[in-house]
Amino acid sequence: MLKFFEELLGLFSLDIGIDLGTANTLVYVRGKGIVINEPSWVAIDKYTHRPLAVGAEAKEMVGKTPGNIVAIRPMRDGVISEFDITQMMLEHFIRKVHEQFFSPLPRPRVVVGVPSGVTEVEKRAVRKAARQAGAREVYLIEEPIAAAIGAGLPVTEPRGSMVVDIGGGTTEVGVFALGGIVISKSLRIAGDEFDEDIVQYARQKYNLVISERMAERIKINIGSAYPLPEETTMGMRGRNLITGLPEEVEISSIEIREALSGSISILVDLVRDTLDETPPELVADLMETGICLTGGGGQLRGLAERLTEETHIRAWVAEDPLSCVARGAGKVLERFDNAQLRRVLAVDDPRNPGGSAT
Repeated sequence: MLKFFEELLGLFSLDIGIDLGTANTLVYVRGKGIVINEPSWVAIDKYTHRPLAVGAEAKEMVGKTPGNIVAIRPMRDGVISEFDITQMMLEHFIRKVHEQFFSPLPRPRVVVGVPSGVTEVEKRAVRKAARQAGAREVYLIEEPIAAAIGAGLPVTEPRGSMVVDIGGGTTEVGVFALGGIVISKSLRIAGDEFDEDIVQYARQKYNLVISERMAERIKINIGSAYPLPEETTMGMRGRNLITGLPEEVEISSIEIREALSGSISILVDLVRDTLDETPPELVADLMETGICLTGGGGQLRGLAERLTEETHIRAWVAEDPLSCVARGAGKVLERFDNAQLRRVLAVDDPRNPGGSAT
């Protein structure tokens, strides 16, 4: 009876693809495209544990909240670190999507992107959170192949293609052919680590304590992985460790490149190691198709040039790289009857709300 009721509600629900990212959550609605792109933040009341704000509104509260309110990012390194809060966030976004399209009591089919290196326990946590947030069916798709599909790479064809997906918490590298992952590697160094590198550089060189948001703005505005045609500067504001007073210093793109150099080198080594393990036939294909950069971190200026120089394979940035995982999950939903695409999904067992792969 319960299954019949859920299927009935499913007729009035929307199929949605979700990129449940460390930094941002994006939601793709079948037939509509990306309808939500908001930071993965939740502000809750410390005493009642009731959510007060979700997404962009919650992120605006970071560092400014009174004692009874705390702003939390429930995802860390691409996986759930705060289960109940992740569930609240998912429930909010699912409800918000259905309110936009006047669909009451949503019971959607959901495809969620997860890092390729997650454990079965972490997969079960994602499934359970999505089920308890209102999904009637939950499917998981590994982020590298979702990003590749979203970027329009020919993953179902015999020729090889490669993606480097740099999110907030993880960097995913994958080589694909014939609808499957040939080589996949995951590294928990990504956008958040870049921000932390800038925070540490400011502390060590200028005795300046800056916020993560300040570091993020610097990264976006003047950060780079390769010498720029024209180097630029930016004001960096924080608190001086010695005087305890507010201070602003001018910092250059050259300095920020130096601050990021350690993490970028590790990322480049990951790509080279992946290529080293890739079959020669596919490497020959990659010399034609190139290396596709996706995710928010893929927008770092000069990264494509740095990878091209280091690997001798052309690297290029996908169109709208931030939304590639969500668009890939959405494309699978759009072509749900395609057997080749269905093979990339880990299937939720509807008899087990906790979820187990079948």
